[in-house]
Amino acid sequence: MGVLENLANLGSGFTVALSWNYLFYCFVGVVLGTFVGVLPGLGTVTAISMLMPFTFGLDPLEALIMLSGIFYGGLYGGSTASILLNLPGTPASAVVALDGYPMAKQGRAGVPLFMTAIASFIGGCAALVIVGLAAPAIVQVALEFGSAEYFSMMLLGLIAAAAASSELPLHSIGMVIIGLLLGMVGMDIVSGMMRFTFGIPIMAEGISFIVVAMAFFGLAEVIANLEPHVKRHMVQQVGGWRSMLPTRDEAKRSVGAILRGTPLGAFLGALPGAGPTIASFMAYTVEKRVSRQPERFGKGAIEGVVAPEAANNAAAQTGYIPTLTLGIPGDAVGALILGTLIMHGIAPGPRVISSHPELFWGLIASMWVGNFLLLWVNIPFINVWIKILSIPYRMLYPAIMVFLCVGVYSVSNSSFQLYLLAGLGAAGYLFAKLGCPASPLLLGLILGPMMEENLRRALLIGRGNPMVFLESPISAGILSLCAALLILMVVMPFVRASNTRRKRDVQM
Repeated sequence: MGVLENLANLGSGFTVALSWNYLFYCFVGVVLGTFVGVLPGLGTVTAISMLMPFTFGLDPLEALIMLSGIFYGGLYGGSTASILLNLPGTPASAVVALDGYPMAKQGRAGVPLFMTAIASFIGGCAALVIVGLAAPAIVQVALEFGSAEYFSMMLLGLIAAAAASSELPLHSIGMVIIGLLLGMVGMDIVSGMMRFTFGIPIMAEGISFIVVAMAFFGLAEVIANLEPHVKRHMVQQVGGWRSMLPTRDEAKRSVGAILRGTPLGAFLGALPGAGPTIASFMAYTVEKRVSRQPERFGKGAIEGVVAPEAANNAAAQTGYIPTLTLGIPGDAVGALILGTLIMHGIAPGPRVISSHPELFWGLIASMWVGNFLLLWVNIPFINVWIKILSIPYRMLYPAIMVFLCVGVYSVSNSSFQLYLLAGLGAAGYLFAKLGCPASPLLLGLILGPMMEENLRRALLIGRGNPMVFLESPISAGILSLCAALLILMVVMPFVRASNTRRKRDVQM
């Protein structure tokens, strides 16, 4: 399929997507998604699961457009909650909190909120161009990935998260290991035996990402803000459009960050099992490593906001490639989209582009329209979101606690999750005091079960020979990157200390 033919198909997709009924469902999807994303704990997976039965009476494209709008609208809304309240609603938005929340505490919340909208729009639109022009080629690359390659890719994601989150490598690596251990709680994927459940039946389901994210980011932050020496009332002056605009230096830094984050996210999103979470962590790591002032990250660096946001939105768009063309969902949302297709009598696979071109190209075009709608809907509301920060903290933290409890209780309708929230929140507060970042733990929890599954599968294929991970050139190359990044993590603190001593000697 040539480029010109793809462009013609994309044009016909816009003809379909701009019909009034499809525009309506696209608008409903992005508005619902943004609302769901802003509310901590609810999550796009829950929202899509609840709305799937209502799509029975819709045609397949209407259903897919609405559910997809909820997905990428939720990514944007999750960033809003991360920046304002340090409450990531999705795993990918946890990265945005690393620099977005410090900027909000500095009284500049409008800038990261505005720039996340711009980065999401650019990342999403650019990824859709890649999907439209190179979908068949990307499918061929994705087909080269097996269990060994996926394990290596996830290992690289974990190391990248550790490298991005702290200047203390051992602390970050330790948090990754704790996250992996938490991910092992529950039923063993092969034998079905219970692991680390301590005889508690509900623990068989494992520890939910929502509970851990709300505890380590939300509850731990509330506890820290209740300390006697912490200023509890932060007044935010809400200005006009000018207060939302970045400085000239920030705008310059943002351009390069978006241009690097978008292709990285688009590539990782097309790999089943990678998706927005790994893409956002990897983009943050890249920005921190290419920066001449890495010490700015974690204190309000605009690149730490826009690069992950562009990457996760690009990954969200290209994530539909393996779902639609290979029938392999990359995450829970992909599985729900796959179920919706099957529910409407469409078999996902390589023939979906040729058998249902109006569905594939119409969905791609509607995502482009949805990104425009997100920009149009969300930017005017930035000052409304900022006003949250003008609320005295003595009034704000009870509302945050309500959000936390409702979000966590909704995971399994069990009061046990609330006790788990309290315990993990106290642990998160202690880890923060010790300088241990929470985001590597979060990624370890998410990727742990998938890594274990791919590790076991690869070893079964290789008959127990660990060399199976080096026999594949792709896997060997990724593992080489892992080793290089680990060496860099160990060496860089010594290099920085040496440079600091040299500068001190020169000044003396």
